[in-house]
Amino acid sequence: MSASIQAKLPDGTVIELESGATALELARAIGPGLAKAAVAAVVDGEVVELSRPLPEESEVRLLTDRDPEALDVLRHSAAHVLATAVREVIPEAGIGFGPAIDGGFYYDFDVPEPFTPEQLEAFEKRMADVAGEGQPFERQVVSKAEAEELFSDDPLKLERLAEFSDDEVISVYRNGPFLDLCRGPHVPNTGSLKHFRLLSAAGAYWRGDEKRQMLQRIYGTAFFKKQDLEDHLHRLEEAKRRDHRVLGKHLDLFSIQEEVGPGLVLWHPNGGRIRHLVEDFLKKTLIEHGYELVFTPHVTQEELYRISGHLEVFQEGLWPVMEDGGDRFRMKPMNCPHHFMIYRAQTHSYRDLPLRYAELGTCYRYERSGTLHGMLRVRSFTQDDAHIFIREDQIEEEYNRLLDLEDYLLKVFGYEYRTALSTRPEKAIGDAAIYDAATERLGSVLKARGLDFEVDEGGGAFYGPKVDILVTDALGREWQGGTFQLDFLMPQRFDLQYVGADNQRHNVVVVHRTLLGSMERFIGGLIEHYGGAFPLWLAPEQVRVLPVSEPSAQAAGALVEELQAAGFRASLDDRDTLGYRIRSGETQKVPYLAIIGEREAEAGTVAVRKRGAEEKQVVMDRSAFVERLAEEVRTRALD
Repeated sequence: MSASIQAKLPDGTVIELESGATALELARAIGPGLAKAAVAAVVDGEVVELSRPLPEESEVRLLTDRDPEALDVLRHSAAHVLATAVREVIPEAGIGFGPAIDGGFYYDFDVPEPFTPEQLEAFEKRMADVAGEGQPFERQVVSKAEAEELFSDDPLKLERLAEFSDDEVISVYRNGPFLDLCRGPHVPNTGSLKHFRLLSAAGAYWRGDEKRQMLQRIYGTAFFKKQDLEDHLHRLEEAKRRDHRVLGKHLDLFSIQEEVGPGLVLWHPNGGRIRHLVEDFLKKTLIEHGYELVFTPHVTQEELYRISGHLEVFQEGLWPVMEDGGDRFRMKPMNCPHHFMIYRAQTHSYRDLPLRYAELGTCYRYERSGTLHGMLRVRSFTQDDAHIFIREDQIEEEYNRLLDLEDYLLKVFGYEYRTALSTRPEKAIGDAAIYDAATERLGSVLKARGLDFEVDEGGGAFYGPKVDILVTDALGREWQGGTFQLDFLMPQRFDLQYVGADNQRHNVVVVHRTLLGSMERFIGGLIEHYGGAFPLWLAPEQVRVLPVSEPSAQAAGALVEELQAAGFRASLDDRDTLGYRIRSGETQKVPYLAIIGEREAEAGTVAVRKRGAEEKQVVMDRSAFVERLAEEVRTRALD
């Protein structure tokens, strides 16, 4: 054999193959078991289908169902199988985009009417038939003119093709009767799709532009193993049960009303209590850690955002200008320029640093209506924000302090987390060398702490790199937590200086940091994390006292007064039957129900039902009950 291809495997082994050999032939050369199990391949860092010819020299990693990348390939192929089914049922359906996404896939279709549940059921059945046929996915490279001819009856594809240059490599994929413009890759054939489910359908603007036509998007998911699919569907059901929008209404925490406006949260008394408790705890913690609390206005001269660069980089997120004579004002989209102005109002010595200005500042950003989502994506939010002014030699120490503080806070709320280092984006402003050097320093801090962090290429702020904290909730989902952004640029733009030991003026370094994020997003996430069952110290109602009958009502009222005097949020419920009141307390997720009958009234005891406890009811002395509550609040116990 005249070998002309060399494929290097992850263990360093080099396998020689004939010219034109594919990744599948490489798998066969290694062994029949791998050839059968292989789904796709990573060739020189790019995921490709097994039928792709290998270059003369390459590094190759073959993917099986154990590799995360393989699941994305399967789901992308599942999207094509969905489109195959839809086109067979509705031949005139326009075809949009159909990518794999976190947790599944979707496909957008241009059809005259929204899809019905019955149609989704029919599509899913036809998908199973297509999968059973084992249709091969075949890749073909075509010219732009050829592609335009192939998709001449599909305006959505023609619009996409118009963006390609005449000499650009364009690939199309066919399975059975279905042909799509696609970069790939795909599994070898539709037979790999055995365990899938269509989940829902919803409207989606073409290319995310609310000025364009509304398409119909079908969401689905797929897995290699049946158990994985069942586990995922169970998590989705649990996520529905924990949905903060549903629980927010049921527990009377917040609302978003059309008369007020989309993305604008109204905090009801119960939700307001939770927010107050979180904010009060946070403020006390910040003061203990050397922060000064500041306050800034909600509107600001536009010029301030021109200096900061936000007007240039963040234009789409700003609300329209408000003019007053010759002045142009903007609703505040972020707090940093205002904190800079506070710093600049006085002269600072090197001995003053670090200076830490913290604010729970309300900001306003224009988010497109289609992106709004309960409390998690809003237009008005109160940010847990701070700006720390330091000398360059204090960077490592301050970042270690921040990481320690974030670790403490997240443990209080019962979150696990991981870290990421986000690097320079394309829209970065300023000296790239300074940005990259700052990135190196942050990476060194994380390495010195022994943190296993990932690098988010291009995910940094336009003015500097950042460390991101990604928290994991009770369902295993990741949320954006704290973020610590290092900034050498803004101090130059705002002339933020200190007088050094040499009696000369030097630029400070600024750390933009948030620990919890916005109160809306953080508490919306907490609602889902706890499933609405807040720990005692955060519960809007901590104890509900239930008299069994009229003779015990006086003792029940006295217990409520005693608890309230001790600082607990307690109430009396003497409505209807005792059974009704117990069920009401349980559905309202009150941590403790305290039941007092004639026997308890005479003995000075209380029958306690703790939410979620295995032992339904325990009789305790009243004083012991109060002490138990106090200890749970003091330690901020999570259960």
